Formats: sequence, C-alpha cells, structure tokens
Amino acid sequence: MSEFADKRMPGGTRDFVGYGRYAPRVGWPGGARVAVNLVLNYEEGAEYSLPSGDNRQEGFTEYDSAPTDPGIRDLAAESVYEYGSRAGVWRLARIFEQQQVPVTVSACAVALERNPEVAAWIRESGHDTMAHGWRWSEVWTMTRDEERAEIAKAVEGIERLTGTRPVGWNSRYGPSVHTRELLVEEGGFIYDSDAYNDDLPYFTSVGGRRHLVIPYTKTYNDTRFVLAQGFGTPDHFLATCRRALDLLWEEGEEAPKMMSIGLHARIMGQAARASALRDFIAYALARPGVAFMRRSDIAAWWLEQAGRLEDAGQGGHA
Repeated sequence: MSEFADKRMPGGTRDFVGYGRYAPRVGWPGGARVAVNLVLNYEEGAEYSLPSGDNRQEGFTEYDSAPTDPGIRDLAAESVYEYGSRAGVWRLARIFEQQQVPVTVSACAVALERNPEVAAWIRESGHDTMAHGWRWSEVWTMTRDEERAEIAKAVEGIERLTGTRPVGWNSRYGPSVHTRELLVEEGGFIYDSDAYNDDLPYFTSVGGRRHLVIPYTKTYNDTRFVLAQGFGTPDHFLATCRRALDLLWEEGEEAPKMMSIGLHARIMGQAARASALRDFIAYALARPGVAFMRRSDIAAWWLEQAGRLEDAGQGGHA
C-alpha cells in the first residue's frame, strides 16, 4: 500500500483525480454550454422544534443560533421558518412562473405534509423533487436501520403528496457512511447529490453497481446570507452567480458545465434577496447557450450519454 493511500473505511474511497485535465465533451440538450439547476430546499415544518416533540430547537435562521435555552420554546425561530412556508415559497414560485424556468424542489416529506399547497404547486408546475429526508434530520446520527426507514418514509410521503416519486436524494449537510449504499439498495434512485467535489455529474461504484452523483454546492447558495463571511447584500449574491456563470460559459465552449444554485424559502424568499435571484435568472436567460434544467433531467441526460463517455475513454468516473 502506498504511504499516501487511505485506509479502508465505510463510506467509500476518496478520489482526488476525478476527470482530471480532460473533462468529458458531452454537450447538453440543444447544444447548451451550461446547465443551470435551481434547487429550492423546502424544509419548513420539518425542522427540530419542541412542538414537534424534539428535545431541541432549530437555530439555523436569520440568527447565528437560538438564544433561548434548549428546553424553552423559541417562538422567534419558529416564526422565521413559518415565513418560508407562508410567504417566501410563494414569492419564489411567482418568480419561477414569470421567468418560466424549471426548478428542483429538495423537499422534506413532513414539510409537504404540513403545507399540502406547496406539494400541489410542485405537482401542477411540473417541477421535480429531490428527497431531502422525511424530516430535516442528520442521517449520520442514525443507525443503518433507522436511516433505511427514514429514506422509505421520505419516498412514500413525497410520492403520495406530489404524485411522482423522487429519483434523487440530498441529505442534510452530508450523508452517513451508509447513505449511498442504502439508496442503491432501495432501487428507485438514479442519483444522489451528497457531494461537493465537482462541477459535473460523475459515476461511482457502490457494491459493484454504477451509481450517478450530481454534486451540490454551498458556494452559490443562499445560506451564505446567514453564515459568517457570506453574502452581505443581495448584490453580493448576484455578482457571485454572474461571475460564475460567465466563466462556466467560457469553459463550456470546449466541455459542458453545470451550475447548481441552492435556495431556501425562508432565506431567498425575502423580497430583497428574491429580487437578486430574479435578476440573475433574467441575466442567464439572455445568454445563448444557457439552459435551465431540472436535476432529474440532468441525471437522465447524463445516463443517456454514459455510453459516449465510455467510448471516448472518459468513463464518467470522478
């Protein structure tokens, strides 16, 4: 064994090489240079709270952390989440409709249970869903059997409420060492987004089976409005996303690129921030060679092109 080789551990082997210097030259539909995927994380109502029977309060809001003691109900934090489901999600929905762009809703099943109108909107609009858990829970704190049950409940709930089963999965923050194996075992997922390690989809091996990963990002993500040293104003978000798209578009002349943008109803749904998102979408739509795609469509396209990757000796593996 090389002195630089990692020891074998659950969760897979790290890959520092990926596509290397030569990214696969598989264009997007219509010859687009960049595929932009807007991911609306819908978690409101699925977060930790005392009324939900939890022993903790969710603190990830406009505040760095909940100032109340763990055993005291935090009505302020609860109301921030309620803003997302009451107002923010509909402001974003109007923008998506006005701009006529498809989006992926990374949904917690319990959040949809608590606001069925959001599920109806997803169903009627033709947007796709990516399972984000039954609740907005950290899967790495669960046993393998508990996580398996969490996945099953998430699939059942999202499919029942939206009419379509999710074919992708995205864990809160990150997966456990069992997550990817459990997704493959479940059999209905064609991809997961539990990685941040590339600009393009890639294939990995799970138990001897090929599995597609569509990486996610925290770089172009509205959580940076509430995290330290993040976006100070909506203009910072807009400038960051525009600069990213400009460079990806240049690089996309030779090989396709993908850009994920992460949104949350309670964060980006605020008016000032939503206006910056609206401006970015308009900017991107005005560029030839930019296509807004749902995550399931990106997955289906990459799977369809897998044979071409292998014939070109690129293999599709990162």
